[in-house]
Amino acid sequence: MSLFLLAGLAVIATALAWLTHRLVWVPKWRARWLRWAVPVVVVVLTGLNYFQLGAGLTALSPATARPLVWAGAVWLAAFFYLGLGAVAVSVLSLLVGVGARLRGADKARRRAGRVRLHRVGVPLVVAGALVVTGAGVARAGNPEVTQVTVAAGDLPAAFDGVTVALVTDLHAGPVRSAAFTQEVVDTVNAAHPDLVLLAGDLVDGPVGRYGPEIVPLSGLRAPLGVYAVTGNHEMYTDSIAGWEQEWRTLGITVLNNAAVPVARGGDRIWIGGVNDWSGVGAFAPDYRATLAGIAPKDFALVMAHQPRAATNLDPRLVDLQVSGHTHGGQLWPVRYLVPIQQPMVDGYAVVNGIPVLTSRGVGTWGPPVRVAADPQIPLITLRRG
Repeated sequence: MSLFLLAGLAVIATALAWLTHRLVWVPKWRARWLRWAVPVVVVVLTGLNYFQLGAGLTALSPATARPLVWAGAVWLAAFFYLGLGAVAVSVLSLLVGVGARLRGADKARRRAGRVRLHRVGVPLVVAGALVVTGAGVARAGNPEVTQVTVAAGDLPAAFDGVTVALVTDLHAGPVRSAAFTQEVVDTVNAAHPDLVLLAGDLVDGPVGRYGPEIVPLSGLRAPLGVYAVTGNHEMYTDSIAGWEQEWRTLGITVLNNAAVPVARGGDRIWIGGVNDWSGVGAFAPDYRATLAGIAPKDFALVMAHQPRAATNLDPRLVDLQVSGHTHGGQLWPVRYLVPIQQPMVDGYAVVNGIPVLTSRGVGTWGPPVRVAADPQIPLITLRRG
């Protein structure tokens, strides 16, 4: 067992022990069974996340394992909000203790005051975490189409008014099944886009195990085609080439550091796709190759899974970059940490002189929960101007 893994397990064990201590021991609940029941439940739910990493009892079919994976993944979100609440109660307890000390209360009274505070605060924290997590589960399962208009002077007249559906971060696999993929496909087709772009992180795990979960993508309908590019989660698998081939069998055009012309009414635009930032070797991003053959007067729409790819693209050659990856933070307040790595969180921004549209994505990674980061399918209307 590596030191890295041991360190990770130590951090997890410490966090679980701290949370259990704050929820059970500090309030001094009279029900002694809580002292063993809560730690057991917490450890079991956390352990179920082992399945989400594609490890463990792989003899179980994905369908059989999914309820276990789902329970463990939802627990991650609940644990996150329980932790935030426990920290808030602990800080308040500290402040109350300091105030009592300043008023001259003895140690016994200060301790009793903190216990009373925790007996009120802990149930509120538990209830709040469950409500927020439950609402987040419901919201995460219902991606909606959001209308966006982008204007560009280089857009040919024949493409004025063309609509582009942007689908990112499906994360089909251990948690999300083919049924969810089908829901996404139905939602996209109902919008009747002219073009569909799949901008990475479509899958989690190996082709042999989770290939069936994306089969519904073959049902996407768009007269100008369906195109895909890799995301960082494709890079985490040992079968990137296998996934790309799987996409091709579904009728999807894979853009591996390449751009292709798309024609309409005698005019054309370019659709490009650059491999994910995290790719290496044959799957490393090649920004120059992606734009080869494109002239400054051409209109080029480039897929790059991570928004920061714009910092390596030539702004003279790219009219619009579409991305995902950030999930809009997925669990509030994580969105405030996203700018540490990315130049934007979601929506529209100009990065390195390139207009970038970043979707919050349709799926989730880790917890199938979204809080203040609704799932979306941007439907982009291209306008000349």
